[in-house]
Amino acid sequence: MSDEERSREFEPDPERVRLLRETADEIRGESGESKQVAAILYRVSDLYDGTEETTPEEIYLNVRNILRIRERGTLERER
Repeated sequence: MSDEERSREFEPDPERVRLLRETADEIRGESGESKQVAAILYRVSDLYDGTEETTPEEIYLNVRNILRIRERGTLERER
């Protein structure tokens, strides 16, 4: 995939942003898992938000970090 194709893949799409964020709001509940999934949907929606500057790689790293923290149950760094 060329750089041009890659850049078009995540062009601003307000409708997609709205749908992802509405879905996140609907599934967010009291459980940690539902809050986690909602947070991930919000992060993915940032790809299509013209006011956000993020990349799929940044989102991947952020989500991976969230999952690791959740698994450990703390913000304490791994040793």
